[in-house]
Amino acid sequence: MMDAINKLATHDIALDEVFPHAPALLWKVLTSGELIARWMMEPTGFAPIVGTKFTFQTTPAGAWDGKIRCEVLEVKPNERFSYTWRGGDEGNSGYGSKLDTIVSWQLSEVEGGTRLKLVHSGFVVPVNDTAYQNLGKGWKVCLERVAGIATEQDTAGAEGKTAHAH
Repeated sequence: MMDAINKLATHDIALDEVFPHAPALLWKVLTSGELIARWMMEPTGFAPIVGTKFTFQTTPAGAWDGKIRCEVLEVKPNERFSYTWRGGDEGNSGYGSKLDTIVSWQLSEVEGGTRLKLVHSGFVVPVNDTAYQNLGKGWKVCLERVAGIATEQDTAGAEGKTAHAH
């Protein structure tokens, strides 16, 4: 019995970075459907409201239609945001295997900016090894894009303030 339990261990992807931006700015980048589309994929039906169900569309595989089905679990503006991340199919192995995970973002103000912690939890191994590897790399790319968009938004905001000062 213990062998079966050990074989169903779960892994989490955890990233923790500090950005030179205010929490409210990063919050906007993380919770605006238009901006999410720029740093990850375009969400369909997204709103940062608990209970909202939305989807992302990626490459289908086998019995899986490629939809990532999400539901907003927690919204605490400028602090916490989490949602389910479900996809795949029981009949698939490797890419497209059944996935039932949670993505959580935590923002906290620190000197010089905001600490952003991302935890994507609940990867069942070895079943979800492919998703764990792919998303582990993918989230790093997403955070690089978040940084770029936040800088662009911050610069646009600063220019807007300067323009209004005249």
